Amino acid sequence: MFGALFARLDRRESAWCLRLNRAVRWRLVRRLFAAVSRIGDGPFWYLLMLLLPLYAGWHGLAVTLQMVATGAAGLWLYRWLKLGTGRERPCARHHAIDLAGVPLDRFSFPSGHTLHAVAFTLLAGGAFPEFGWLLLPLTALIALSRVVLGLHYPSDVVAGALLGATLATACQAAVRMLAG
Repeated sequence: MFGALFARLDRRESAWCLRLNRAVRWRLVRRLFAAVSRIGDGPFWYLLMLLLPLYAGWHGLAVTLQMVATGAAGLWLYRWLKLGTGRERPCARHHAIDLAGVPLDRFSFPSGHTLHAVAFTLLAGGAFPEFGWLLLPLTALIALSRVVLGLHYPSDVVAGALLGATLATACQAAVRMLAG
C-alpha cells in the first residue's frame, strides 16, 4: 500500500539526502550531528524530565508526567508506523549515502527522534518559555541530524515533527479538559 508512495518520495528526496549527507565528510560536522543525534536518543529529555520538578515543583512534575505520557504514546505510534509502512532507510537504499549514525531499528518512517524532540519541546517550552533558547535549536538540530547522518528522508522528519506536534497538542488539550 505504501510502497508506491514511498518509491515516489524516495526518488524526489534522494538528491536532498545525498546533498545533506555530504556534510559528514567533514569530521567536525560528523561529530556534531552524531552527538546531537545521541542526545536525541533520550538522555537530554530524561534529564529534563527529572529536573523540571526540582525547578518548578508540582507544576514541573505535571509537565514531566505529560512528557512521559506523550513519550509513551509517541513510542508506540512511531513503532507501529515503522512496522506498518516498512520504508527502508536512505542509507540502505542509496549506497552513495555515508551512514554516519547508528540506526535504532531497520525502518525510516517516521523519525522517532524528531517526533519526541518536537513533542517534548512543545510541552516543556510551552510551560517554561524561558527554556526556548535551548529547546528550539536543539530540536531543529536533532531533526536535521537524522537526514545529515543518512538515517532518514526529509519526509520522515516532517512526518515525525507533525506527529510530535499533534501528540503534544492532544496531551495539552486532555490536561485542559481534565482540569476544567
